[in-house]
Amino acid sequence: MNKKLPKPTEGELEVLRIIWQQGSSTVRQVNDALSLFKEVGYTTTLKIMQIMSEKGLLTRDTTGKTHVYHAAVSQEKTQQQLVTKLMDSAFGGSAMALVMQALGNKKSTAKEIKEIREFLDQLEGGKK
Repeated sequence: MNKKLPKPTEGELEVLRIIWQQGSSTVRQVNDALSLFKEVGYTTTLKIMQIMSEKGLLTRDTTGKTHVYHAAVSQEKTQQQLVTKLMDSAFGGSAMALVMQALGNKKSTAKEIKEIREFLDQLEGGKK
C-alpha cells in the first residue's frame, strides 16, 4: 500500500515547485517562471514536463488546444521522501544530525526559531 513515489531530478523539482505554487499550468507558464531565475528554452521545458508526465510526477489535460499540467504528487509527500533519502544516505538515518547540520548551515530568523520550538513542543506532547 505504501506506493513508492517517483524520484524527481533537480530540474523536475524546479518545475514541481512552480506548479505547486501557481497551480495547474501550461508549458509556457512554467517556462516563463523558470526563465526568471535561469536560462531555459521552451522546448527544454516541454521535454522535461513530458518526461515528468511519463514518470507519473505530472498529469496532463489534453482536452483543450493548450495542454495543462497538474502535479500528480503532493509537495509534502515529495519533501518527506527526499528528506528521508537524504537522512538515510548522508546522515546514517540520524534525524538529529540532519537537523543540526541544517540549522548550523544558515542563520535562522527569530520567527523560524520560535516555530521550531513550537513544533518540538508539539512533538513532546504539548509541553510548554
